[in-house]
Amino acid sequence: MFIRLKGDICMNMILNFFLYFIMYSFLGWLMETIYASIIQRKFINRGFLIGPLTPIYGFGAILILLSSKWVENVFEDYYISSIMTVVISTLLVTILEFFAGFILEKVFNIKCWDYSNNSFNFKGYICLKFSLLWGILAFLLTQVVHPRIASIIYSIPTSVKGYMSVLSLFYLIVDAYRSITGALDLRNTTINYSDLPIGEYRNMIIKYKRILQALPHLLILNEGVLNRYVRSIFNGRINKIKVQIKNRFQT
Repeated sequence: MFIRLKGDICMNMILNFFLYFIMYSFLGWLMETIYASIIQRKFINRGFLIGPLTPIYGFGAILILLSSKWVENVFEDYYISSIMTVVISTLLVTILEFFAGFILEKVFNIKCWDYSNNSFNFKGYICLKFSLLWGILAFLLTQVVHPRIASIIYSIPTSVKGYMSVLSLFYLIVDAYRSITGALDLRNTTINYSDLPIGEYRNMIIKYKRILQALPHLLILNEGVLNRYVRSIFNGRINKIKVQIKNRFQT
């Protein structure tokens, strides 16, 4: 009986954290989408995935929540605990952002963001400005947002949370597969541009217009050479670009 009860508690905790991940992935997508849509004055579906989820926010939120629990157990004073939570969360999420950017570049040969023009950046993956922003978000998450989200999740029956988690996981896997396939196809298209007719090349790039709009700093890396923004195709300069790139490789 005790073992079964302990197992139920463990399963409930896992379901809670998975739903936290989904919820904060959605809230992160919503925040970035609203910001980008206001700036560009049109709807922009931000994020690597096709659907309304930005997993780096979900993973970041989980890191913040776990670190805040650890800090609370170490520091009894509320103010010291709050400060240390922000500091440790900032470091952890900054590390997460660095490895996410690094892996995306190595696996897909693309850079989804580039902080090279920001002060105090490291290889363009992270910079002081956005690390501090992560700290602010960590404070708001632990002090304002999460208590309300947690109360909602806790009120849901475990069986319902199980169904929600299964459906969410299935959706996430399908979306991730489609998004990764699209990113690889886009990468292969840009790498093999010289073998494609101009019309077909243009159509392939436009096919992935969502990715280019969602990631405004997307850069395609071709054999170690930084080509240029593929989005230039939308400005009617495709012929000129192809000639320039082809001549560059021939010289």
